[in-house]
Amino acid sequence: MGDRVGVGWIHSACGKCPYCLSGNENVCEQFRATGRDANGGYAEYMTVPVAFAYPIPDLFSDAEAAPLMCAGAIGYRSLRLANLEDGQNLGLTGFGASAHLVLTMARHVYPNSPIFVFARSEREQGFARELGALWAGGTEDQAPERLHSIIDTTPAWKPIVEALKNLECGGRLVINAIRKEDADKDILLNIDYPTHLWLEKEIKSVANVARRDISEFLHLAAEIPIKPHVQEFPLEEANRALCELKEGKIRGGKVLRIS
Repeated sequence: MGDRVGVGWIHSACGKCPYCLSGNENVCEQFRATGRDANGGYAEYMTVPVAFAYPIPDLFSDAEAAPLMCAGAIGYRSLRLANLEDGQNLGLTGFGASAHLVLTMARHVYPNSPIFVFARSEREQGFARELGALWAGGTEDQAPERLHSIIDTTPAWKPIVEALKNLECGGRLVINAIRKEDADKDILLNIDYPTHLWLEKEIKSVANVARRDISEFLHLAAEIPIKPHVQEFPLEEANRALCELKEGKIRGGKVLRIS
């Protein structure tokens, strides 16, 4: 490890409640997020509690480290919550900054588990196959096999409904999203209990990350090693980066360079 440090989503938490004491400070009532509750989202300099700063392994450049602290760490927590066993089928719906890192770490942690990717564009599907997905298709496609766990990384509702129909009995859908948009919320009315939810299928949401997630993930990322695919933008072109995300022009993570 070098002398550079990174900061994850968590800026601070109370440190005293049952959640903090059990290592789940991500759901603490006093949780404060960098850039949302505390200044620093677009800052060149910021002050953070030392407990929430993490040494960056030397093999990662600054641009490569950026998605590790956010998309990578939340992807790591999602994979932990998926309760997957090696050899079981894993699905990923949506294939952006977080999912491409999840695919890479899943292949390392669960080498015998085939990975199936659902993505809206052929470009994303091709990228998933490049990284080792056994199969990649559209959001509405039926996977060739039932899946034991699926991780959703999209802001929409439709991928959730489509994912549920691909789950195996007792399978778990993990929703890795800060929020869900209202635009397609009506799609939830299409949920058919026998098709989408019966046979003990379950849905698990992911709320931010805990310190354990970031610390463990950085060690794992260096061990594999994970080399994130990134596109850098100067800060003044932040709107262009956001527009490309909206238009589905995604290949890995987009990184803003502050200075």
